[in-house]
Amino acid sequence: MATKKTETPEPINLIDYFSEFKEMKGIDRQTLISVLEESFRNVLAKMYGSDSNYDVIINPDKGDLEIYRNRTVVADDDIYDTNTEIEFSDARKIDEECEIGEEVTDKVEFASFGRRMILNLRQTLASKILELQKENLYLRYSDMLGHVVSGELYQVWKREMLLLDEDGNELYLPKQNQIPSDYYRKGDTVRGVVVQVDNKNQNPKIILSRTSPLFLQRLFEQEIPEVHEGVIVIKNIARIPGERAKVAVQSFDEHIDPVGACVGVKGARIHGIVRELRNENIDVINYTSNINLYIQRALAPAKICSMEINEEAHQANVYLKPDEVSLAIGKGGYNIKLACMLTGYQIDVFREMNNEDVDDIYLDEFNDEIDQWVIDALKAIGLDTARAVLALSPEELAARTDLEEETIEHVLQVLSAEFED
Repeated sequence: MATKKTETPEPINLIDYFSEFKEMKGIDRQTLISVLEESFRNVLAKMYGSDSNYDVIINPDKGDLEIYRNRTVVADDDIYDTNTEIEFSDARKIDEECEIGEEVTDKVEFASFGRRMILNLRQTLASKILELQKENLYLRYSDMLGHVVSGELYQVWKREMLLLDEDGNELYLPKQNQIPSDYYRKGDTVRGVVVQVDNKNQNPKIILSRTSPLFLQRLFEQEIPEVHEGVIVIKNIARIPGERAKVAVQSFDEHIDPVGACVGVKGARIHGIVRELRNENIDVINYTSNINLYIQRALAPAKICSMEINEEAHQANVYLKPDEVSLAIGKGGYNIKLACMLTGYQIDVFREMNNEDVDDIYLDEFNDEIDQWVIDALKAIGLDTARAVLALSPEELAARTDLEEETIEHVLQVLSAEFED
């Protein structure tokens, strides 16, 4: 009579079985094995109530996994917990020399757990790897705060852009962190500096910026070797993104001109930075601890006649020739705004009075007849005295200040009346 041959379950290589997770998530082999063991123990605990009496042994080289269950031998019909105890008669089938009170160990075949068990294990493993991936992403970009990264533009929304880095991780560039003239199409490479890494509800969100002064500093470090090596140090940066910027630099080598090194021959070195920032004009000046000289350099190209400094209040009154006032203020007031941001001082610009103009009067003297906001609008275009305003026609004043005709007419009447005999 022929005996029926019992088929033994073919051992399963778990690492091959779950290798799709390694390929999809970029998890290294050792980490995958560690997560697999933890996931397996969680499933065992769920099935049997506890995994404390199980030994999970993984061979990282072959990818084999073996499970052994340890149970205490008890007398027949005296068993309370089938997971941790085994009857004496059944124990003798495993170890013929075992006695009551001793432990016996038997191997648990993974294949015998069934399809549902394997599916449960796969789900647990996927969840663990997703958590690990999010944690690694948060830690990785937390270490990259202040560094420039690039990503491929994937989608543009009303309030932000979605970029994907080389590993497919999501990077966000909010609208307020974009240069106003920025324009990209899907698939374009966008660069920005990492300014914020959130981990709300264990979902990392990486925020980039192209408007931060730090972005301009990092571009200097990438494009100019002396800055990268630390020979030239960037002391301060002031930016109006997409319009203009001022950068104060200092050299630790007396043989190196910091401004010349940063700008390069015919602007060759700084041209790449300007292009990246959408043609943002960049003024590079020499830093100095002498605040008078520092303010003078910050207001360039205007030439200052004299200056009054209040160091306690961080305030400076600067006096210039009439034709230099507009240069100090700059187009749209950008030059004086940036000078204030760069130096940390509130700078007020005044016209230097000539001998023949001793009878001129500052506009602030008329604040009882002219609204202060009107006076401020006139001073913003370099007109700080009555005669300076009267020297211009109503049409010129309207074009340069955007004041209404009635307002300009009232101002001219008040100022003219002051000089009538």
